[in-house]
Amino acid sequence: MTEIRRLALQDLPAIERIERRSYPTPWSRTMFAGELGKPTSRCYGAFDDDILRAYLIVARYVDAWHIMNVAVDPDARRRGVAQAMLEHLFEDTSDDGTRGYTLEVRVSNAEAIRLYERLGFVSTGIRRGYYTDNREDALIMWKDPPAGLPGVRETEGSASGER
Repeated sequence: MTEIRRLALQDLPAIERIERRSYPTPWSRTMFAGELGKPTSRCYGAFDDDILRAYLIVARYVDAWHIMNVAVDPDARRRGVAQAMLEHLFEDTSDDGTRGYTLEVRVSNAEAIRLYERLGFVSTGIRRGYYTDNREDALIMWKDPPAGLPGVRETEGSASGER
């Protein structure tokens, strides 16, 4: 049974193992430690039998929760772990009706893009040459705050509030 909980500094070695297996240009330990130490960040891990299988790093900004890093250990992929962590984020931040959610994803990562679209994200633009390893473009995606909460307004021209 997968348990999703906040990450702690003692999880850094396991985070780094997954990061190195997942990305050609991994974050440094300092970058992860900085996010784990920020009171405004949300850093979650998905654990099976106390073994970290995936993580999600999210920073809070004035108008959005920025999904900065999400990775699932290659041996645990395609089991719904990333979706479960994102749904946990939405639930954990559901009382914050003023912030939407944003992320960047490689334009070639069709599987991740489909997941984000299933969760209500829409494409809002492109960051040209965003990824430093190969200068690949990033798709910018956005999800509006939960509907019906105080302070939430729907985007003009969209009944669902998506922009």
